[in-house]
Amino acid sequence: MGAMSDSPAPLADPHLVFDATDGRRDLVILGSTGSIGTQAIDLVLRNPARFRVTALSAAGGRVQLLAEQARQLRVRTVAVADGDKVPALREALREAYGAGEPLPEILAGPDAATELAASDCHTVLNGITGSIGLAPTLAALKAGRTLALANKESLIVGGPLVKALAAPGQIIPVDSEHAALFQGLAAGKRADVRKLVVTASGGPFRGRTRAELAGVTREQALAHPTWAMGPVITVNSATLVNKGLEVIEAHLLYDIPFERIEVVVHPQSYVHSMVEYTDGSTLAQATPPDMSGPIAIGLGWPERVPDAAPAFDWTKASSWEFFPLDTEAFPSVGLARHVGALGGTAPAVFNAANEECVDAFLAGRLPFNGIMDTVTAVVAEHGTPVTGTSLTVADVLDAETWARSRARELSAAATAEAHV
Repeated sequence: MGAMSDSPAPLADPHLVFDATDGRRDLVILGSTGSIGTQAIDLVLRNPARFRVTALSAAGGRVQLLAEQARQLRVRTVAVADGDKVPALREALREAYGAGEPLPEILAGPDAATELAASDCHTVLNGITGSIGLAPTLAALKAGRTLALANKESLIVGGPLVKALAAPGQIIPVDSEHAALFQGLAAGKRADVRKLVVTASGGPFRGRTRAELAGVTREQALAHPTWAMGPVITVNSATLVNKGLEVIEAHLLYDIPFERIEVVVHPQSYVHSMVEYTDGSTLAQATPPDMSGPIAIGLGWPERVPDAAPAFDWTKASSWEFFPLDTEAFPSVGLARHVGALGGTAPAVFNAANEECVDAFLAGRLPFNGIMDTVTAVVAEHGTPVTGTSLTVADVLDAETWARSRARELSAAATAEAHV
């Protein structure tokens, strides 16, 4: 089906199905031992007539789980980023498969996931955490694979590079917010979209002022009210940096200007995002907080996978609340809009500096408010980013390296000053 307006087709377009096929889809799952990967494998195992996994990759920290996944799925290839884990992985595979059974091929090293991303399959699910997911994203797109994208960092830090390679409709988002927008956009024409509304739970500190946030602890920041996630993304939810990243991602995926992308706080996390049309209608996509639904959209679109995720029990009363974003207590969304508008290497600097500051906060070296104060300072020092067609992967990596180093320096200086 063609695009529904004269404007350029966005990276993620529900009206365009990239390389649709009938029958079982061959999948490559990157980051298979993480949260997204394990849930995707559960979905595949419940739907063997729809999906077949040909290869898995993981960092290498959970080789027993990786070996068991390979056995359950009977994959051709497994990959680990840490080459030192190969002997342990081979032994785990022997134990999982049993005597006499042929073992899958093993790839190892920092480029192993990138090699898998370009291998023969229909869809690559990129569930890797962090900007190391950029190279596999680019490899999957260049090889012509449908990309189910859960690795938001690769789009954030490499936006122009991704846009240069992606064909219309080639990317299907797996983030719950962007999967929600994807489904809401399927209901109308792009020309009739007034705004995108990205919902935020508000994290554990919703309603607190900036002054009240000054002394919050690591344990408090990790106590998310509705989602169970890793420590970095949980802290990003507490600072609302995750929402800032999602605003940039929505802009890149759907080609909607930043001024038409709004963030609203929705503590229950039932409505994952909304699309407002020019006639006044707002379409909200809602499910209980669970990633199975977005993963199913990423792997199965344009088909829906029956019973992929839990549904609401509409016989029970419930209240859904919406609040405006407190931009003074949580300046991260505004800063993200700024770096997103700058483009080029600026988002990479923002993301890398934030990751370093979150690490410092989790280690007790930086106060909670110091995360965004330091990220803001690093972004300001970065100055004019590398932009346009001259941007390269090396530029992105160099910008990240500088941002991480500078964030560590500023964090250490803030710690030293606090102890004077």
